[in-house]
Amino acid sequence: MMSMTSTQKGITLRGSAELVADFFSFGISSILYQRGIYPPETFTRVTHYDMSLQLTSDPQLKNYLTDVVSQLKEWLLECTVQKLVLVITCLETSQVLERWQFDIECDKSAKESSAPREKSIKTIQDEIRSVIRQITATVTFLPLLETPCAFDLLVYTDKDLVVPEKWVESGPQIIDQSEEVRLRSFTTSIHKVNSMVAYKRTDSF
Repeated sequence: MMSMTSTQKGITLRGSAELVADFFSFGISSILYQRGIYPPETFTRVTHYDMSLQLTSDPQLKNYLTDVVSQLKEWLLECTVQKLVLVITCLETSQVLERWQFDIECDKSAKESSAPREKSIKTIQDEIRSVIRQITATVTFLPLLETPCAFDLLVYTDKDLVVPEKWVESGPQIIDQSEEVRLRSFTTSIHKVNSMVAYKRTDSF
């Protein structure tokens, strides 16, 4: 009797959570680099998704992002995360200048079935590359950040979720009189991520 192994190319819930978490690692670093929140010399050029990207090499920021992304990956696995928001504020006035919002849709039926979905990792990574390219291109229309800025990460989860101690509740940090630009989305067929950026409208005199 011959024994055969079935190797199906597809995406599982765990694989999907890892791909989305990976996107946020690179996406957040790209935004912080593009918007000049940290000095350019605190970033290292890496190749990922067949493109050149800037990844933070600042030890404190690296640890912070690793903690956030690993927690995010757990919530992606549990299908309990709804959105991640990166907020850029003016250090002097605490005024919100930019709000990068990533809405996350989870197909909760993936928790019941372990069968892989038929979507290749290459196709997903191609979609992710398009989103990151758009993030990089936003510098052509976003207003210059002329004051020193800080950033915060807000994660929206299902209401009944027990939140780890080091996470604190926060307000939505909305921008008054903002312009909004919708960016591309990508889907693993289990998780879908829709992106947009809102920024403070600059009054022309």
